[in-house]
Amino acid sequence: MSDTPAVRGQAIGSLLRPAYLTAARADFRAGRSTAADLKAVEDRAALEALRLQEAAGLDVVNDGEMRRTSFMDHLLATVPGALDHEAPIAADSESGGTYEVDNPIAVVERITPGRNIGVEEYVYLRGRTDRPVKITVPSPLMLYGFWSAERTAGVYPDPFDLFADWTALLRAQIEELAALGCTRVQIDAPDMAVLVDEEQRRAREELGISVERTLSEGCALIDSLAAVPGVSVSLHLCKGNFRGMWAASGGYGWLAERVFARTPHVDTYLLEYDDERSGDFSPLAALPEDKRVVLGLVSTKRDEVEPLEGLLARVGEASRYVDRERVSVSPQCGFASVAAGANLISAATQAAKLYRVAELAAAL
Repeated sequence: MSDTPAVRGQAIGSLLRPAYLTAARADFRAGRSTAADLKAVEDRAALEALRLQEAAGLDVVNDGEMRRTSFMDHLLATVPGALDHEAPIAADSESGGTYEVDNPIAVVERITPGRNIGVEEYVYLRGRTDRPVKITVPSPLMLYGFWSAERTAGVYPDPFDLFADWTALLRAQIEELAALGCTRVQIDAPDMAVLVDEEQRRAREELGISVERTLSEGCALIDSLAAVPGVSVSLHLCKGNFRGMWAASGGYGWLAERVFARTPHVDTYLLEYDDERSGDFSPLAALPEDKRVVLGLVSTKRDEVEPLEGLLARVGEASRYVDRERVSVSPQCGFASVAAGANLISAATQAAKLYRVAELAAAL
């Protein structure tokens, strides 16, 4: 286990984007403002997100992904020249109205280094808080959605060569963050988590991407990112999060026994446990003794705040399988993993849920 102090309560990543940020982004896309204008608005939103997490009492903070329109932007901002796009999509914002979002569909060129959005996020926050700052990055295997036998195979005949190239770029970005003082990075891996669902495994094979290679070579790629010295890396295994909807159903048992043992450098696993679809806590028995688990007990999909007593009871159930001192808590996912598909809850409920996470963490 990493020497980095344990975190008992944290947010996952994204928070609801305020209406003024959505409007500013629309103005920038329409040419009515400059990049500097947009950055100033992003700075304001990021600072508000930071102060909310501090006020709630969370142990580690981030910027709510206010500089992103999707949790995938860390990837998409890095390799924009390698992606082929279709026409932008008109999307509804959580604050009303519509705006356009990019629509990348396939990698068509070798990927090369580009913007490191994580550095921008970290540099802005590090001097504005006394709490550890966490940066989130998408799993290298998230590029499976941009690999096409028809359009990508000319440059990457083997999709795992594409994943390996992105891993190398991402490792360099994490090393850059480490050099700046960042000690916490979270890898978001819905690409891995949805494989608990047999239909998702079948669909992945139909794309020409081997599930077995995903669980062997893919885990090795993820683990190489977790081996950056001085950085505590966590792996978030989420099963989908778009307007309160999910992409896969099933307990973690099938996945836990395959992933935990193959990612020895990962310090912490963040698992969603906000409903019956998540399964029971028995897979936690497979957690190696030097690892921690973050239970995503507070739902970002429902607009009511969970009672503290019920959440504590859930922690008690989990502690039958893993020592309580190795348990932390969080929401089950972000509140707006994709800004255009934000979960249908209010900003007030979002704040109340973050306070509840901190209250639960203090009671562990």
